[in-house]
Amino acid sequence: MTTAPVAAQLFLKGHGAQNDFLVLPDPHGRLHLPAEDVRRLCDRRVGIGADGLLRAVRCAAAPEAAAMAGEAGWFMDYRNPDGTDAQMCGNGIRVLARYLVDAGHQMPGRFAVATRAGIRHVHVPTRSPEFDGPVTVQMGRPHFPGPDGIRVSAAGRTWPALHVDMGNPHAVAFVDNLDDAGDLRTPPTVTPASAYPAGVTVEFVAIRGPRHLAVRVHERGVGETRACGTGACAAVAAALTTTHAAQGTSVRYAVELPGGRLDVAIAPDGTMELTGPAAIVARGTLNPAPSIPGPRIGWSPARTR
Repeated sequence: MTTAPVAAQLFLKGHGAQNDFLVLPDPHGRLHLPAEDVRRLCDRRVGIGADGLLRAVRCAAAPEAAAMAGEAGWFMDYRNPDGTDAQMCGNGIRVLARYLVDAGHQMPGRFAVATRAGIRHVHVPTRSPEFDGPVTVQMGRPHFPGPDGIRVSAAGRTWPALHVDMGNPHAVAFVDNLDDAGDLRTPPTVTPASAYPAGVTVEFVAIRGPRHLAVRVHERGVGETRACGTGACAAVAAALTTTHAAQGTSVRYAVELPGGRLDVAIAPDGTMELTGPAAIVARGTLNPAPSIPGPRIGWSPARTR
């Protein structure tokens, strides 16, 4: 990969249920993004600020995604704000899909996007009266790799948890009150540590009613986020294991997060579908200056239609 000049690099800012992202269009795969640059761009004081960075690159130009080029045109190169790579992001991929349609790279409707967790199909409606109207993504099936005996500790309390894999790892703990998790300024402790060698996203889940959950999320490499798409799916998957829902039936859950509501539908074959708001709210240009740490940013209003 060659290093491209970044003086005129376009960026966009978007969010899904207030889970916010930087989108860097890089169709030809020319950008070099060291971890320190990702950290600086995502920093809310010296950078632009985001829960993660999405590099939009054509599959044919991305070595990680070249094998998927026959199924998908674009690859989501997702980076956590600490600079590490991530396999999948349910809200991020919906924001990326919104960008691809708004920019004219994809037609509205259903299309495939490549991720490190494999191909995911998204659906962006042809018309939406709201700029942040719903976007849907097929999330695949949850997996429960174990081991048993996982426990999550926060704010001086400890709960049993379930390991749910949604293309990325989650530890889901059910609580009586979401406030019991404390301020979540520090990562919860998860044991045994060997269950998550690359870190873990933790969900604290309160049952509000039939097929209605409330969730707080401490996302690995990020901290507490306003919403998490894979986390919402992991919470629903864990809830289904406790309710022993009949196999082969369709189920829909409402998941309330601090940033808004996400809907999770489970098909008879166990695959999950995530739907929620996704918006592009601004665009600008990265203007690095050697004498000033971090990028200087020129903003312009986003046009979403």
